[in-house]
Amino acid sequence: MNLRIRSGGHDFEGLSYVSNITFVLLDMSNLRSINVNIEEETATVQVGAILGELYYKIWEKSKVHAFPAGVCPTVGIGGHISGGGYGVLMRKYGLTVDNVIDATIVDVNGRVLNRTSMGEDLFWAIRGGGGASFGVILAYKLKLVRVPEIVTVFRVSKTLGQNTTDIVHRMQYVTDKIDRDLFIRLNLNLDNTTNTMEATFTAFFLGDSERLVSLMNIGFPELDIQKPDCKEMSWLKSVLFWWSNVNESVETLLERSSLPGNSKLKSDYLQNPIPRDGIESLWQKMVELKVVGLAFNPYGGRMSEIGDSETPFPHRKGNIFKIQYIVLWDEDGAKAEEYYMKQIRVLHEFMTPFVSKDPRGAYQNYRDLDIGTSVVGNNSYIDGKVYGEKYFKGNFDRLVKVKRMVDDDNFFTHEQSIPSL
Repeated sequence: MNLRIRSGGHDFEGLSYVSNITFVLLDMSNLRSINVNIEEETATVQVGAILGELYYKIWEKSKVHAFPAGVCPTVGIGGHISGGGYGVLMRKYGLTVDNVIDATIVDVNGRVLNRTSMGEDLFWAIRGGGGASFGVILAYKLKLVRVPEIVTVFRVSKTLGQNTTDIVHRMQYVTDKIDRDLFIRLNLNLDNTTNTMEATFTAFFLGDSERLVSLMNIGFPELDIQKPDCKEMSWLKSVLFWWSNVNESVETLLERSSLPGNSKLKSDYLQNPIPRDGIESLWQKMVELKVVGLAFNPYGGRMSEIGDSETPFPHRKGNIFKIQYIVLWDEDGAKAEEYYMKQIRVLHEFMTPFVSKDPRGAYQNYRDLDIGTSVVGNNSYIDGKVYGEKYFKGNFDRLVKVKRMVDDDNFFTHEQSIPSL
């Protein structure tokens, strides 16, 4: 029997609820209780809750506490945390897995275990190694972090006629070194109305607009951020700013929804700045392909201080950006799928000279079957190493050892699970 475990359903390759073989679906979405303890500065959350519910529950208890997780409020807690979820607080506080202090898991023998009874090896593995390879995670206990009552955001867009090449080139030397209170994401997309590239800079800052503008003027004056570009708001409202519309009610964060249409994602890590002529060639390639977008998420700060092996998530010091490739389409049918999949694969191949190598890193939560699969129920070390080293680098072998220790018969298995053979 093959078991698939689903929490929120945000699984870009559908491995938590789709298989080519007969399987049983364990739907965790109704296990969604959240207990926030402000005196302890902790929250215990079941895996079926979504990020928006967690954020809202924290905000009900405190306006100066948060949890460093993703900007998409409909993502389920279970997969997000177990895969090493990230968000706008990562440069200040690290990833989700860097702020987990306990967990509850049901192992292959049906035992309900916490951190003490499961042991430190398994606790290490489920904080970034993907929980579905090791058991059924029921809940996580999280360490909350402090945020100011007022944070600041901005979103500005530039077209190629506005010195965008120079700004993007300069950004590579700035955003991983600037004050860790600041997170600036760069999105690159084709403006279909003008058939030219557009660069959008979206920022989150743990402070007021006056301090943010001062920081930008000193550290990244090329973007020319002024006070009217900035919006001050609560941390919870900033989630709405990043996700949808800041004018919506915060109760919107409690709504569960799935992404419409079809999508494909891929990922990379940038460790050396792309030269200026490389950026210009990237513009040309994206205009040619038309439908693929890129998002550059800055590293540095706390991310550079945590060792590569402290959790299974290894992409730490030495990275400038995590790159997300995304293509979305509404058309049905194999022909449309083939077209859009080809476009994103072409761009991914084009970026090969610029991104990490040996191995070319990938982010597990942007699940990508293109980088390798293994046989469900018979996942071999040789096959698993192909994708495992891209996701986990040198931590892959330790994950295999933990797998053999807790699930030697490979009951918990899928196309990209940790092998026990």
